[in-house]
Amino acid sequence: MEGDPALWLRVFDLNCWAIRYLSKRRQERIQLIGDRLCQEGFDLVLLQEVWSERDYSDLKAKLGGCCPYSHYFRSGVIGSGLCIFSKFPILDTLLYQYSLNGYPYMLQHGDWFCGKSVGLAVINISGIVFNVYVTHLHAEYCREKDAYLPHRVVQAWELLQFIRHTAKAADVVLLGGDLNMHPQDVGIRLLRCWTGLRDAFTETKHFEGCEDGCTLIPNNCFTVTSELQPFPLGIRIDYILYKAGSGFTVRCEELQTTTGTAPGMDIPYSDHEAVMATLHVQRTGQAAGATPSTAVPALVEVLSEARTEVRVGLQAARRQRYSSGRMALLALLLLLLQAAAALGALAGLAEGQPFPKLSFALLAFLALGVLLLATGLHLFHTIEVKMLQGTEEQMRMALGVLQERPGRS
Repeated sequence: MEGDPALWLRVFDLNCWAIRYLSKRRQERIQLIGDRLCQEGFDLVLLQEVWSERDYSDLKAKLGGCCPYSHYFRSGVIGSGLCIFSKFPILDTLLYQYSLNGYPYMLQHGDWFCGKSVGLAVINISGIVFNVYVTHLHAEYCREKDAYLPHRVVQAWELLQFIRHTAKAADVVLLGGDLNMHPQDVGIRLLRCWTGLRDAFTETKHFEGCEDGCTLIPNNCFTVTSELQPFPLGIRIDYILYKAGSGFTVRCEELQTTTGTAPGMDIPYSDHEAVMATLHVQRTGQAAGATPSTAVPALVEVLSEARTEVRVGLQAARRQRYSSGRMALLALLLLLLQAAAALGALAGLAEGQPFPKLSFALLAFLALGVLLLATGLHLFHTIEVKMLQGTEEQMRMALGVLQERPGRS
């Protein structure tokens, strides 16, 4: 009830940038992260880009005294990179892998191989049920020409749907992670409007850290400064979001970020800055009121904007499917012509060998390779089209329901 003692919860969130063989000074930084977590004594730790299970095992061993409960979420070719450490027992876990996550042929980016996902851990803290989510969405490599924006919007939609359908029994909802979206981007606005999640940075009573809460800053030696040229102060793409269920209130009393190099060291913990929140959870004993109708116009606006981005992506996916299908058909025709020529030569319809055998074989292998590659791309883009179509239909249905609500004006 309202007289029950308040619960104070310290939450730590960080994209660790721990890519095996590629990330600079990875093992040293993992040790620094573990040392910081042991010193600070956080209640919940949400980490992304812990791609090596050895790094996870090292952190698990180091944090055994302060956060003895943990879970590593596995998905994709090299894993999701997501893990949770908790001071309190983890009762249940669930993983959802996003249906769209970039392109397998964009090897220089590699998001497709990572199995980007959202992980859920159900934790009971002093009789309060927490649904704790950790996620990492597709990166934005070029803001001016963001080819991955439709995929990221689909991921944001699937994330909010996953939260809506799994958090119904939770008293408190927490989401932490690298969302790869600026605060005013359509994906983050859609996520917050639809779920009612509050941004710890905008809600906190006291903030200490990088200006404007930025988590990618030019002062970080691991940051590619050319990517931040339009944003001299940096960008904020890492978040701690929260929401209270019926009969509870949650406030963010304090929010901090790291500010570059680790204390006493010449390197930071990661190319991202950590986000640390102190939350105050209070049981009120009163049922939460319904969502006011004044929120409906805002929902309609942001959902319409998101649907437009998905439709743009759908048109691009259809063009790519058509191009790859046409390439596969041309390669198949070339193979059939070569087969006909080879059969004619075997039947003695042509005197001698019309083509050098080596050139003929190389051309056949080239046509076969193009056929296989184009067929694979055609199948991939067919799946992409179906996923985008499905999301667009879900958004259209949701818009229809919203527009039929009374009092939406």
